[in-house]
Amino acid sequence: MAKIIPFKAGYCTHIACMAMRGAGFHVCQFPARAWLIEVDGYRWLWDTGYAEYFQRYTQSGIFKLYQKTTPVYLKQGESLKAQFAALGIELASIQHVIISHFHGDHIAGLKDFTHSRFICSQQGWQTVKPLRGFFALKQGFVPDLIPADFEQRVSFLEQFERCTLAPELSPFTHGYILPNSKKQVILVPLPGHAAGHIGAFILTDEGWTLLASDAAWVKANYQELKQPSRLTQLIMADPRAYKQTLMQLHQLSYQSNVTIYLSHEGE
Repeated sequence: MAKIIPFKAGYCTHIACMAMRGAGFHVCQFPARAWLIEVDGYRWLWDTGYAEYFQRYTQSGIFKLYQKTTPVYLKQGESLKAQFAALGIELASIQHVIISHFHGDHIAGLKDFTHSRFICSQQGWQTVKPLRGFFALKQGFVPDLIPADFEQRVSFLEQFERCTLAPELSPFTHGYILPNSKKQVILVPLPGHAAGHIGAFILTDEGWTLLASDAAWVKANYQELKQPSRLTQLIMADPRAYKQTLMQLHQLSYQSNVTIYLSHEGE
């Protein structure tokens, strides 16, 4: 079965009520999580969290507002590149980096993985690719974080084999089999939060796990259907689709034993 190892690469801060209405105005930490996925020696990295490139490309110009709005904290040794080096994991051993969506806190370390190929939603990439300046900032996208040869190294999940999901993953019904995963990793669209936003069902020794990315920020969003602040709708790709995805996560959490992981759930 597949193995997954969680990592945290820095965090940002914001007031609690942005993630959940009525949670108050105290400042909370939102960790930037990533996961290493392995099936029989084949390795994928799910997102990259923050890296030094983020501070570099948000120091000036309009993208400085990104840093002002969600201050980022990344200590020395906290980037995935540094953590992997400390653990003896060769960056070249990561065959693919899977990008859940193109917000800066998920792609900031892409340039460190010079030997890896990339996997993402074609819809997501085609949406952010032409964006610059204010329009990129509004989508949480920092163009300079993208490697120059990105398009030569990317594959789109829409090109993968489509499959029907196991009944225990209802109400989710279809997904895309991750090549070389022996059908143990199934990529699924989780629309709403960002263009081309995706998650992954992973079959481990403990059963199915769902990496739900930013489909919710805290468990209460989907377990109790407590919505984020209405202000977050200003930066969402599709607020209506986001609510529908939350409802699907709500049903999944009460109908099955699937473990759900969120990218920014606090500690």
